[in-house]
Amino acid sequence: MNAASAADHDDLARRVYGLMGVPVDAIDFPTLLRTMIEAADASWPFLISTPNVNFLVKSQSNAAFRESILASDLCLIDGMPLIWIAKLLRIPILERLAGSDLFGRLKSRRDTGRRLRVFLFGGNGDLVERVGAKLNWANGGMECVGALNPGFGTVEEMSSPQIIGAINASQADLLAVFLGAEKAQSWLIHNHASLSPPLRAQFGATINFEAGTVRRAPPLLRSTGFEWLWRIKEEPYLWRRYLSDGVTLLRLLVTSVLPGVARLRRQGGSLSVLVEENLSSVTLRFAGAATEANAGTAVKQFRVALEADKDLKVDLAAADIIDPRFFGLFLMVRKTILRRGRTLQFVGVSRRLRRLFRLNRFEYLLPADI
Repeated sequence: MNAASAADHDDLARRVYGLMGVPVDAIDFPTLLRTMIEAADASWPFLISTPNVNFLVKSQSNAAFRESILASDLCLIDGMPLIWIAKLLRIPILERLAGSDLFGRLKSRRDTGRRLRVFLFGGNGDLVERVGAKLNWANGGMECVGALNPGFGTVEEMSSPQIIGAINASQADLLAVFLGAEKAQSWLIHNHASLSPPLRAQFGATINFEAGTVRRAPPLLRSTGFEWLWRIKEEPYLWRRYLSDGVTLLRLLVTSVLPGVARLRRQGGSLSVLVEENLSSVTLRFAGAATEANAGTAVKQFRVALEADKDLKVDLAAADIIDPRFFGLFLMVRKTILRRGRTLQFVGVSRRLRRLFRLNRFEYLLPADI
């Protein structure tokens, strides 16, 4: 393996699916925890995103926000509506892993492993200090080694040397960010190269639940997908956001999800992948069904192509169908290629396949002129 490959996280080993333009990982909590501990022990920069309905809606119109999700090292589905969409698209999500659930399960760990050192960033007033004190008093799975509310300001103002220095000096394993989704993702990407804590994640309103200023919905209500009703009861100002997001989600369901489901019925068949290399690029020519059953074949050939450390072309002229597993795989290849400063180009895309990219909200992967 060349130096560039050795430095990469192995994103092709992730079981990732494409869900309406964003990646989601099919992973259970034990595997997630093991992965997080490995990243912390190895000091890998490891960004975790938790796409929910609001994330999905924002990603449709905000390319920079979408790129922050695409750059993540794990994407955990947060929200029952996305679980339902995943099931319609035959995406085998193993369990819902909301940011609030992740934080709660990390703090309640009672295994023999070491406690995760966490730095709490954001929130309102003194919430992070209060929650940090509770974590340390409980002596559970997390130890708070720092807490800072930067107040209101721009991403740049929240990225001063003093702020970044305080976070890095804490020697935290996990940086838990409690800002609005867009600002949090933007701040994390903006400071990606400057931050020392290996694990980074945006936990949003979790700080309010942990501090007890807002009550979280009962488990039964969360499992039925009506947690949003409880949130509106607790925080009435949220109704406008939920209404706007709900209308957009309904439109996506009617115009993209359901037509995409109809096309998934055409799955089946084998896949062949031919690798061709020249001086400047490698081309992979796909023929047949680009579906989950054939993902292993594609991963092997993508690994071969990536070893060359050249620009990559994916020729889909002879491809019959593309399912969510392959859209997820394309995203992981794209992430790897971009990290290496190379380019990924899809060629030979028929009008029918271009419509499939559009229905699944991945048209941004294609050149505008094809």
